[in-house]
Amino acid sequence: MSETSKSKELKEKLFKQNKNGYLKARKEDLEQISDFAKNYADFLDHSRTERLFVKNAIELATKNGFTEFDPDKKYSAGERVYLNNRGKAVILAVIGTQPITNGVMIAAAHVDSPRIDLKANPLYESGELGYFKTHYYGGIKKYQWPTVPLALFGTVIKADGTVVDVAIGDKKEDPKFVITDLLPHLAQEQYKRTPGQLIRGEELNVLIGSRPFNDDEESESVKLNIMSILNEKYGIIESDFISAELSVVPAGEVCDIGFDRSLVGGYGHDDRVCSYPAMMAAINAKAPAKTVITVLTDKEEIGSDGNTGLQSDYLKNFVYDLARANGADGWRVLAKSKCLSADVNAAFDPTFPDVFESNNSSVINGGVVITKYTGSHGKSGSSDASAEYMGYIRKLLNDNEVVWQTGELGKVDAGGGGTVAAYIANLDVDTVDLGVPVLSMHAPFEVISKFDLYMAYRAFSAFFDAQ
Repeated sequence: MSETSKSKELKEKLFKQNKNGYLKARKEDLEQISDFAKNYADFLDHSRTERLFVKNAIELATKNGFTEFDPDKKYSAGERVYLNNRGKAVILAVIGTQPITNGVMIAAAHVDSPRIDLKANPLYESGELGYFKTHYYGGIKKYQWPTVPLALFGTVIKADGTVVDVAIGDKKEDPKFVITDLLPHLAQEQYKRTPGQLIRGEELNVLIGSRPFNDDEESESVKLNIMSILNEKYGIIESDFISAELSVVPAGEVCDIGFDRSLVGGYGHDDRVCSYPAMMAAINAKAPAKTVITVLTDKEEIGSDGNTGLQSDYLKNFVYDLARANGADGWRVLAKSKCLSADVNAAFDPTFPDVFESNNSSVINGGVVITKYTGSHGKSGSSDASAEYMGYIRKLLNDNEVVWQTGELGKVDAGGGGTVAAYIANLDVDTVDLGVPVLSMHAPFEVISKFDLYMAYRAFSAFFDAQ
């Protein structure tokens, strides 16, 4: 054997093989990749807020044999339950054949995404135009949101307690809304602002109308006309905004990207591109050895606080209820449990290479991403998975022919970010982040790979099937 051949053989044995995932895909995978991405895109089109995702998840789970969880009932192997947490988070569980004292398998993803929320008193008129005042939610580049067609979703609780669901802009025939921006000809002073202030928070005003109620001289006639339309359609009055959760999100359907249709573009991939495969892995789990749990949580984009975020106790309480029904201690169950914190990572972007460290960045079509630690500036805020647990997940994925990679969220001092991993690890659960790489993360229009999406589903399914 020549020295060149020996070197090649040794490299193949000792070095990581970083081929494009499509070159590793089996022929039978290609159709499944396409079908899974199509179903995901359709689900995402109808799930643009956390409330809509939870609603649709429960409907899909119910069709697949899940029933509402009863904390006082002892469930048998194979039974399927869901816990609806205030319509904004949901837990899906399939009871395993093994005793719950052996631990449970948890996949935890979040269903909230960066967006723009309405203020408590949002409606006003200025310059004979009608507007909503807003407060952005999560980490956004504010300058990306003006001139983007927007839709309005949410829930209003009227003074008499009536619940009104609002959805305007999701249908082709619906009106859309928009945040305006200055024309370049008049933007000389605006250009002098720093990028973070190019569009200020108080300038994210949503244009919602211009027609006056009638031709009299009554002030705020445009506002009156808008309120009249809302009252006729939804039966609400202005004070009802105080007890409402209304958000504007990008309008427009999820779509294929590229001549080869290998990518998916749309709003809300972070983190619904992990929520959907984690949900489907639970729904498709038939007779798992250990009880499997997918938790689809809220509030991750603003720190996971509140009673629908994972800094609250609702996941712990759910596991404790399962344990108690089986005569076990919840804390002992959690101590033997394992978790995949299902969250996205930043895909390497060749247009902006300076913020990435190429040896430790995830890439599009590289498969699902394992992220040992997140945090920032010295791993702050990270749970930092152990070598033993990394070894367990690595072997699990390899044994099940799941294409995977590792990645970090940029260079050490370039920024960073967090996930829900730390909050579940704080429950004494072995936890690591695993998810899909995303281009243009937190933008109104994000991009992911169909291949990586499908590998995430394969990873969660393999995790739930583990003994």
